[in-house]
Amino acid sequence: MSPFVRKVPTASGATAVQIADKTGGRYRIVEHLGSAHTPEELAALMALGRDKLYPGQGILDFDHTDKPATAPAVVKSSRSQVIVDTIRAAYQRLGFDTVDDEAFFQLVLARLIEPTSKSDSVRVLSELGVDVVHRNTFLTCLKRARDHNYRDQIAAKCFDYSVATTGISLLLYDVTTLYFEAEKEDSLRKVGYSKERRVDPQIVVGLLIDRTGSWLPMPECSRRRI
Repeated sequence: MSPFVRKVPTASGATAVQIADKTGGRYRIVEHLGSAHTPEELAALMALGRDKLYPGQGILDFDHTDKPATAPAVVKSSRSQVIVDTIRAAYQRLGFDTVDDEAFFQLVLARLIEPTSKSDSVRVLSELGVDVVHRNTFLTCLKRARDHNYRDQIAAKCFDYSVATTGISLLLYDVTTLYFEAEKEDSLRKVGYSKERRVDPQIVVGLLIDRTGSWLPMPECSRRRI
């Protein structure tokens, strides 16, 4: 079956508009165009869907009654409010809003939606309809995270959340090795045991989680203490 535009009611009471097709008795979503909350938004999204399926083609009007001329519906902007609100609610429930930095949250949001560079994260956020903070504030986010020790603040909240919910009676731990194409060792990168018999400096990265997979903090230490 050829792709078509369909309307689907959502749990929030809105109407999702999608381009879909049907193969083997199953519907497949080709593209999600957005969610409408008013008849005007619905008409605009339906018109957008028709334009995508039939670019440059108009609709024949067989109703010969005189009607006032109306301009075609135009989608000026869209906003993925539900997914933004859901991620922000989880962020706050975990206590991560102890870091009072909207640019940092927006960077987290962008990386969850589409892992990419800091610069390209501006595009991801714009496509979500988020009012992106000033570009300079956004691009210096990681420097602020280092200077104000965001890692330890978030790590403490991860530990508190795990203790308050599932507990830490069962912990899971695993490690992996990262190699660096560097000629010399330094205080962190050292040549060590390698199953591939590599002689490049390396670091061992460990991951400690509770029974639900929630991350728990681990300090930097020498490989002899691992």
